[in-house]
Amino acid sequence: MEVNQILEKLSQLEQKIDEQNLLQKEVLNFNDACKYLDISASHLYKLTSQKQIPHFCPQGKKLYFNRQEIDEWLMRNKQETSEDIETAAANYLIRNKRK
Repeated sequence: MEVNQILEKLSQLEQKIDEQNLLQKEVLNFNDACKYLDISASHLYKLTSQKQIPHFCPQGKKLYFNRQEIDEWLMRNKQETSEDIETAAANYLIRNKRK
């Protein structure tokens, strides 16, 4: 293996370790939240200033995020599949036909 390949592999390992450490944290700071959400700092600032994402701002300084609340926020507004919609429509028709 060349030195460049070894350095690249070490860099990849370091990135994986950082990702695993991030998943272990319950409270994320601003930079961690950007990495976790894979969004830019400016986008996260916009979300917090518009109060669209749950966050904490103790003493009006740094921003912090509860990882579980971020996960719940990410999972809201689920887009139903066509099959889910068709099943719901069929169930609705069956329930309301009897009334």
